[in-house]
Amino acid sequence: MFTGIVRERGVVTEAPEATPDGGRLVLELSRALAGELELGASLSVSGVCLTVVELDEESCAVDLSPETLDRTTLGELEIGREVNLEPALRVGDRLGGHLVQGHVDTVVELVAVVEKGENREMAFRLPPELERWVVEKGSVALDGISLTVARLEKDRFWVAVIPHTLEVTNLGSLAPGVRLNLEVDLVAKYVESLLVPWTGVKGEE
Repeated sequence: MFTGIVRERGVVTEAPEATPDGGRLVLELSRALAGELELGASLSVSGVCLTVVELDEESCAVDLSPETLDRTTLGELEIGREVNLEPALRVGDRLGGHLVQGHVDTVVELVAVVEKGENREMAFRLPPELERWVVEKGSVALDGISLTVARLEKDRFWVAVIPHTLEVTNLGSLAPGVRLNLEVDLVAKYVESLLVPWTGVKGEE
């Protein structure tokens, strides 16, 4: 479990080469973050919950399953690309963002960027099948970043990004056309599931 509060940006030093068994991703990271990890630990890599399989003082490796390569952007990474990193939430840690599983629902395209002084507004394409789980002032995780939905339009949603987030995460370097991993609010999914016995209606119907 994660919070969507990115700890730092890692750098891809070995990009995954897709095979029938998946692929492996090697990342450069800070000594401080590496010191918090151990073999078998969970690490959010641009919003995807992965397991650390190799670790040294300034790098780690994670394996990617075929499912991960199919459903996320991690298979598109190249050497030198930056990714958002967050270690798993520990009992007693502050929940500064919202509950994030690291289970990506889909990949969405950045379609517009508007500068607002030092801040930035960014619009992302919203697939129809996820519309019911995205609400104004609700939470989403984009590439592992906990963000608030500023407003909704017909086929897209907007988020407002402050300077600190632009500096700490990869959002500051993105332009329209790039694809990001989206995880909708876990609570929304559970609420819908709990209501089905009374409503008799599933969101997909």
